[in-house]
Amino acid sequence: MKEILLNHFNNIKNTPKTLLLTYILVYFTWGLGMNAFGAEMEIARFTYWWQVISCYILYMVPISILLKEYNFFNQYAYGLVAMGILEFLGYWLQTSYVYPNNILDKLFNPQNFSLGMALFFALYFPAGNWLVSKIHGVIFKK
Repeated sequence: MKEILLNHFNNIKNTPKTLLLTYILVYFTWGLGMNAFGAEMEIARFTYWWQVISCYILYMVPISILLKEYNFFNQYAYGLVAMGILEFLGYWLQTSYVYPNNILDKLFNPQNFSLGMALFFALYFPAGNWLVSKIHGVIFKK
């Protein structure tokens, strides 16, 4: 187990700084935008704006880096586990706020809200890896 964790840590540590910076900027912007969208549409939001940093940069960026070499399906499947844990903890610890009677509650019912959020946000890993790869490739031509 220790060897597996060290390999993962080394994989993240050896990520080129330009690629890491691209991940951070893309995910931070994406997180701020989604948090603002969720609040504006009265679906869900973080309790504090800085949670974008802990969730999108400190949690999702390393996971994205670890998953970037996998195919779409595997990125989504592993991402679903990661987002399921994050969504569960966010609502359980009440660090995320769900607006009552929001559009997703009405569409899917309240019991399916966090499952729906996890299913949706798991797409961030393959989509984010694709987007970061494209942006990084344009800015830092290989």
